Amino acid sequence: MRAESTRANAAIEFALVAPVFFLLLLAIVEDGVIYFAGSTLQYATDNAARYVRTGQAQGAALTQGQFRQRICNDIGPVLQCNANLQVDLESFSGYGGATFTNPLDANGNVNSSLNNYQAGTSCNVVLLRVFYTWNIITPMLSPFLTNMATGKHLITATAAFRNEPFTSTVSGC
Repeated sequence: MRAESTRANAAIEFALVAPVFFLLLLAIVEDGVIYFAGSTLQYATDNAARYVRTGQAQGAALTQGQFRQRICNDIGPVLQCNANLQVDLESFSGYGGATFTNPLDANGNVNSSLNNYQAGTSCNVVLLRVFYTWNIITPMLSPFLTNMATGKHLITATAAFRNEPFTSTVSGC
């Protein structure tokens, strides 16, 4: 009789602790996946920035769609190349003139006007920002993992740099 009551106590204790344990486990997994997605997006952004900084994008006369596809090729298996991905590339004559807008509008949605494509010329200051709207998988974790009004998580990757003097007429910046 005593062994049966011990098993019953263990079952009750597990029933009380299990939901919290599994929720914590799901939170760790989902947060890790979001971190990995952000790392992948930053890797793709850094590669695309290097392509612009060295003048290869300008030399190949890449279109905005082709540039976006370069980023899509690097985020491949982790993130989807769909409407959730937004690429904003802007160039400025110097650091003093560089400005940027908030990626979220007043309503907490992604600012749809952030889709510029200006690779710039030699010695221009360039700002590359890539945004990905991540859908939270676990509904109970949504209040803790969202940073947008739509209940989603905005992953952002950024690269700011000065283009190299990649033309023969420019000797240094």
